[in-house]
Amino acid sequence: MERDVRELRGAWSRYQRHTFHDPSPALTPWVERYWEACWDYAEPYRQKIVPYPNVHLSFGGGRADVNGVCSGYQIKVLEGRDQVFGVAFRPGCFRPFLGAAVSTITDRVVPAAEVFGPDLPTTLDVATVDAFLLKHLPDDDTRVRQAVGAVELIAEDKAVTRVERLAGELGLSVRGLQRLFAEYVGIGPKWVIRRYRLHEVTARMAAGGAIDWAALAADLGYVDQGHFIRDFKAMFGEQPTWYAQRY
Repeated sequence: MERDVRELRGAWSRYQRHTFHDPSPALTPWVERYWEACWDYAEPYRQKIVPYPNVHLSFGGGRADVNGVCSGYQIKVLEGRDQVFGVAFRPGCFRPFLGAAVSTITDRVVPAAEVFGPDLPTTLDVATVDAFLLKHLPDDDTRVRQAVGAVELIAEDKAVTRVERLAGELGLSVRGLQRLFAEYVGIGPKWVIRRYRLHEVTARMAAGGAIDWAALAADLGYVDQGHFIRDFKAMFGEQPTWYAQRY
């Protein structure tokens, strides 16, 4: 299959610009970051977007949407000159804003007005969106802190490769952990564990150098290289050796 050369060896950076901003201190427990993306493509470009367990509030193309956690990669076609401003909520934090289980919006895009009301910001900068979200801060929820802590443990501890281990670390049953993730994260703990372990693969790709794929699969807790490749392809849409050509 012939590949679009604009996706190889970091060539996308000639057509796109991404910037990130921190929220105000009062929002830090809820918001991971603000992000901006702008692009300029004379010919349509198929942008691959790989998932993380974040809910996003995005403003662009004349729309304001809440984007639930995606269980797999997405393809968005970028063309012409445009931009998007977004809010990445910390995994596990969106349930009090939504007022319902976060799993109800998994793999869905919901108009932002349905969640935040019609008075949405039209000036898209950090200060304005900060002020908007501060007006919508929810009450404290101890379960939010528990869900956030669970995801942070997965992200930080590479030894967490199984749901049973995570549940034990948190003092929960496996069923209780699954209910917590459905309600607050929006997707199951097994998926989140797999996503963060596969992030380590792309980090090694970005660092450059040869990768021993069989040894890496074992390091990530896979019983064999075949299972690792299957999971990587399901998450990223490509074989790992194919995806590595993007760096």
